Amino acid sequence: MTDSTVSFLLDKLTSLLQEEVNLQKGVSQEVQFIKDELERHKAILRVADVLKDKDPELKAWLKRVRDIAHDMEDAIDEFNLRIVDHHGRSNISRFLHKLANMKARHRIASDIQGIKARLEFISKDRPNLYGIGSSSSQRLSPRHGMQGDALLLEEADLVGIDARKNQMSDLLFKDEAGRKVIPIYGMGGLGKTTLAKQVYEDPKVKKRFRFHAWVNVTQSYKMQELLKDLVQQLYNVKGKPAPEAVGQMKIDKLKEEIKNLLSRSRYLIVLDDVWHVNLWDAVKYALPNNNLGSRVMLTTRKRDVASHSSAESGKVYNLEFLSEQEAWSLFCKKTFQGDSCPPHLEEVCRSILKMCQGLPLAIVAISGALATRDRTDIEEWQMVYRSFGSEIETNDLLEGMKRVLSLSLNELPYYLKFCLLYITIFPEFYAVEHMRLIRLWVAEGFVHGEDGKTAEEVADSYLKELLDRSLLQVVDKTSDGRMQTCRMHDLLREIVNLKSKDQNFATVAKEQDIIWPDRVRRLSVINTMHNIPQNKTKFNLRSLLMFALSDPLDRFFMRALCPTSGYRLLRVLDLQDAPLEVFPSEIVNLYLLKYLSLKNTKVKNIPRSIKKLQYLQTLDLKHSYVTELPVEIVELHRLCHLLVYRFEIKSYAHFHSRYGFRIAASIGKMQSLQNLCSIEADQRSNALMVDLGKLNQLRRLGIRKMRQEDGSALCSSIEKMINLRSLSITAIGEDVIIDIQNIFKPPLYLQRLYLSGRLEKFPTWVSSLKNLARVYLKWSRLNEDPLVYLQELPNLRHLEFLQVYVGTTLQFKAKGFPSLKVLGLDDLDELTTMVIEEGAMCGLKKLIIQRCKSFKEVPLGIEHLTKLKKIEFFDMPDELITALRPDGGKDYSRVQNVPAVYATYWRDDGWDVYSLETFGERETDFSHSASMRSHEHHPLRKV
Repeated sequence: MTDSTVSFLLDKLTSLLQEEVNLQKGVSQEVQFIKDELERHKAILRVADVLKDKDPELKAWLKRVRDIAHDMEDAIDEFNLRIVDHHGRSNISRFLHKLANMKARHRIASDIQGIKARLEFISKDRPNLYGIGSSSSQRLSPRHGMQGDALLLEEADLVGIDARKNQMSDLLFKDEAGRKVIPIYGMGGLGKTTLAKQVYEDPKVKKRFRFHAWVNVTQSYKMQELLKDLVQQLYNVKGKPAPEAVGQMKIDKLKEEIKNLLSRSRYLIVLDDVWHVNLWDAVKYALPNNNLGSRVMLTTRKRDVASHSSAESGKVYNLEFLSEQEAWSLFCKKTFQGDSCPPHLEEVCRSILKMCQGLPLAIVAISGALATRDRTDIEEWQMVYRSFGSEIETNDLLEGMKRVLSLSLNELPYYLKFCLLYITIFPEFYAVEHMRLIRLWVAEGFVHGEDGKTAEEVADSYLKELLDRSLLQVVDKTSDGRMQTCRMHDLLREIVNLKSKDQNFATVAKEQDIIWPDRVRRLSVINTMHNIPQNKTKFNLRSLLMFALSDPLDRFFMRALCPTSGYRLLRVLDLQDAPLEVFPSEIVNLYLLKYLSLKNTKVKNIPRSIKKLQYLQTLDLKHSYVTELPVEIVELHRLCHLLVYRFEIKSYAHFHSRYGFRIAASIGKMQSLQNLCSIEADQRSNALMVDLGKLNQLRRLGIRKMRQEDGSALCSSIEKMINLRSLSITAIGEDVIIDIQNIFKPPLYLQRLYLSGRLEKFPTWVSSLKNLARVYLKWSRLNEDPLVYLQELPNLRHLEFLQVYVGTTLQFKAKGFPSLKVLGLDDLDELTTMVIEEGAMCGLKKLIIQRCKSFKEVPLGIEHLTKLKKIEFFDMPDELITALRPDGGKDYSRVQNVPAVYATYWRDDGWDVYSLETFGERETDFSHSASMRSHEHHPLRKV
């Protein structure tokens, strides 16, 4: 992928020349020479990358090209660092700065002359490769809107999975009392995890098994951390936070804790990607054989693991390759977006498919590469086949599949290659947050500008394309359908890791015996900082990320990681979750920094010197202890994402916002802001509301502690926010009115609306928001039915009410809420009746009703909700719960076809959540209802 490194540099050279920086005489011509020479090299780089493993001399030449590209990038960044202009200089400082600029221009001139000489030398030694014009060196054509909406695809969108899922479910449900282990065995890329996930997520499965947990296992697992994760998940299912003592428990105590939690309940535990027999031997003693029909599923590539773990039951589910018909169906589905294969391409497509040998991952990877091809040009498709076919010359099936996947990566445009390689910075099995990844890509400079789009919107299109090509997988989605986290398939990750190491793209320090490269540009530190070497490795860091540090960072030592100058060019510093309490003073001298995250740390204060970071684009202080920002923050004119808020956790299942941030300066100066959340408005609030109208780039706005008298100014400002996608407003108190009635031109693209405060009447402008997908209303206390204004919104997927309505009846009209998937009703004290007409909420999947003390009957018409998968009742009247009991309740028949129905009641040791099916298994004392209602409210679950 040396072509990607060179292409990345060419973009920077173009910018350097276009910006007309005051370089020394003649330097611009030398920069242009280097640019032109590298352009000429590009013609062979892509082919050379494919062939380098067969030619050591070619591989060495590519490394020299890559080193020159890195050195040129360093020279440009050093130049930018030296001429960066700091604010508030004295006359003497300005003179010294001018002198420094002269030295900077002299330094880059010297660097460029040296680089030019090296480039001229290796150009004479450039290899002459045959077949440069082959398809493997051609640039991909754009997809022209063919990619579809990857976020709407299910992760397990594979043919033949329904039959396999049914077979697995039969094994789980088989009427055998003893604990049974069911291994899913097969090579990487067959879809073992996908199958297990589909079975595990089935509501009928979760209904049957009182306790359930999914544990990701890696080759380098740590038993103590694995068991802690399992304990946390089991407590979450139980409805309680895990005791603090769990964090300090040793392995034996953790096993005892797990055994106690599971001893009296039917459970399902999934161990995903088990590599070693001793893992199962170590875990099995924590999983009791309680004769309640408990099950353990595990996925593995290792035959000995499968046979050893199934010794008790003798059952191994051997996942087979796809049949010829299944493989063809999947191939066409992914290559032609569900259309049939054009007749003139069928022969060559079947030849390409044959190379995949029925491996689903290989099929979707090749399909992703082919989906961009011109369907009218059969010669281009034949060249692809010849290119692939010449490389797959091995009898080793796994090795052959790796080559197929590797070749599909070579087909990517260079900016997508860099984006994909960046995933290797994160730990194995790490679910990467969608927006975190996008902002990191932008900060690294991987994203090309496109007219009319922000860099983040372009990056989002890159991510969708990687999803469409099946090079990344969606892990979690929000309830309104947006992707929340993603990761890479483990087999594909092996290949991408090798390419990252080969290209010296990123270095991961997690083991003591790591072999360090001669240069480090991107560094990921996992678990401990003690692995960093003090040897001849050259550090020119652009990114530094830290994960799961076990050692307290009493003081952050940048110099402990690398030599004095090795971190000066940092663009990304991500210390999320680090054990850090004080803002590291060294950070403010990282003048080129674009991304800074102190999320989930205990940092309380941000220094005034933050203003030095003039290139900063993202400042992520979410869930830190920062509650006030210095006035100097408004001098960061490139800042796009200012994220400062913290939640107070009231239960394991729901977060309640409590803290934003205050600032005494004019926020209107920060006109690059796209995300501003959450700013507190109780000080100089009217001036703040006016200031917000100057931020016309805002996509997301969060306001806390709003006063009623500021509503008019805020309405005026919101009308100017034509790009707004998310709006959250919380009043200064739950009885304070939010006056936002007078918005006559609401933001047309608004997708999420959160209002917490009194509403004198429902804001009628909400009815015009056709893109609205999520609405959360709290403390509204409306006399009129709010459903009237929401039921015709075509894209509304998630709706929550908390103390919103003081009426007695909610009526869901026929054809109303056509896209709604999740409905939550909480603390509607006067509500007695809920009517669902036939055809209303036709796609509803989850219904949550809680703390509605007058609601004593099952919703009328609930049987019309044929897509409903789950109903949850929390702290509801005894009459309702009794009516739902399977042993004679009058309304049980109306909900018995819903896969999962849950209710909570209070026990001596806290809340407990039960499927209605389990009521008969235990003695249930409903006399605790008064205690339930006097106890701290169990808030609406996060879904």
